[in-house]
Amino acid sequence: MLKPIILTLFAYFGITTIANAQSDLAQEVGIIFGPSTFQSDYGQRNNFDTNVGNNGFGVGIVHFINFSANNNRESFFTEHFKVRSELSFNQTKLEHFGEWVESEKRKNLVQHLRAMHGTSTLVNLGGQLEFSPFMKIHDFENTIGSFSPYISVGFQVSYYKTKVESRLGQLGLPLTTYPKYLVPSDGRQYGFSSENGIVLSGTVGVGVHYKMTTMSDLMFEARYQGYNSDWVDGLNPNKDIYKENKSNDSQVWFNVGYIYYLEF
Repeated sequence: MLKPIILTLFAYFGITTIANAQSDLAQEVGIIFGPSTFQSDYGQRNNFDTNVGNNGFGVGIVHFINFSANNNRESFFTEHFKVRSELSFNQTKLEHFGEWVESEKRKNLVQHLRAMHGTSTLVNLGGQLEFSPFMKIHDFENTIGSFSPYISVGFQVSYYKTKVESRLGQLGLPLTTYPKYLVPSDGRQYGFSSENGIVLSGTVGVGVHYKMTTMSDLMFEARYQGYNSDWVDGLNPNKDIYKENKSNDSQVWFNVGYIYYLEF
């Protein structure tokens, strides 16, 4: 699955490079990386220990189409918007935290939840539209040391691979598995599944570009990504019975990036 995604991305870069070399558009490329936190069926939602404990790391390459550079026909769109494409990879280790884990511990029960753990690995390909409301792109490009805040919206297609395990032994047995994960869910035999597949997601981000040199920027960003599936983490208890697990999986990624301007 990774090979087609990489080939698609490089084909896209090649097409846009040829097309934009003949136009007034310019391009930028860069790398982004940083920590992420996963909101899923592991642990308790809106719980500090869950948010801190279920964290991972991501890295990606980004490509911008800049409508302002070398363009003498200024407009609001060309001076405030960029189109960004991205190929990224992130992996998160997952554990149960929060109220139910502590309750199980207090009652001196077999600690099914504390023993359950997993990993979720994603390869993402997608695009975003960046809007810089406070500063024209031309002004930012010509002012070393300047800052340009932005907001972004977009979508991604992701290949996910998830693995669910227990330190007590093989999952799917009453002695090793918390009861609600033994109930069939969403076409699976249980409320857990080690699997791989394709998932769609929407993204919303806020960040800032910093003009480091004439040909390079730094960027800092916080981005929310919501998936259209609840199996990205490998857990999805039957929603008809367990109403507390009604939300699909999502994550927040905090990244730093280095952006370089290409010349044509």
